[in-house]
Amino acid sequence: MRTAERTALVRDSALVWLASGVVGVSFGAIAVTGGLPVWVPVVMSLVVYAGSAQFSAVGVLLAGGGPVAAAVTGLLLNTRTAAFSLAVADILGPGRLARLLGAHLVTDETVAFALAQPDPARRRAAFWVSGLGLFAVWNTGVLAGALAGDALGDTGTYGLDAAFPAVLVALVLPALRESSAIRRSALLGAGLALAVTPAVPAGVPVLVALAGLVLHGSGRPA
Repeated sequence: MRTAERTALVRDSALVWLASGVVGVSFGAIAVTGGLPVWVPVVMSLVVYAGSAQFSAVGVLLAGGGPVAAAVTGLLLNTRTAAFSLAVADILGPGRLARLLGAHLVTDETVAFALAQPDPARRRAAFWVSGLGLFAVWNTGVLAGALAGDALGDTGTYGLDAAFPAVLVALVLPALRESSAIRRSALLGAGLALAVTPAVPAGVPVLVALAGLVLHGSGRPA
């Protein structure tokens, strides 16, 4: 891939990295101000690296739940990455090491960014550029937020929860324009997620939205 194309991928990924860093700061601050030691959100972000699942697990801990309940909650919310992994399995590159590292970098954002690219070479480059950058910025943000702690005040007043959804919408729009099958799947998934949102914990609607995949590849022309 040419240098200009790599530069363009970095430039396009920067928005996702920025959103990740901002939300990472929020996560670190919430965990520490809730009473957890600084090392907990930092180590969790390095080892688990699961965004919304981390927020949910910490929420369980801060509400008085035990480590097992927190882990189960995080695992439940992160099961969606199984489907994401299937979507990018062919673009991670050969070798066990690439697949092992790539599996740790699979997130909503990296998958959406990679699949939005027009050819396999750009998809692979986009996955690694966005994935490695996202991992670095997320963990830096979490550390900064954890160290800042109470100095940030109530992070909920900044509207940080809207950062990731806005970025994901921007990444998904090109695919929606290209295929009616994808649009049908997205509409069904979005409708199901909205329907269950008032009744289920945060993060579960994302899992329910995966049911929209039943319309993709159903044999209807795109």
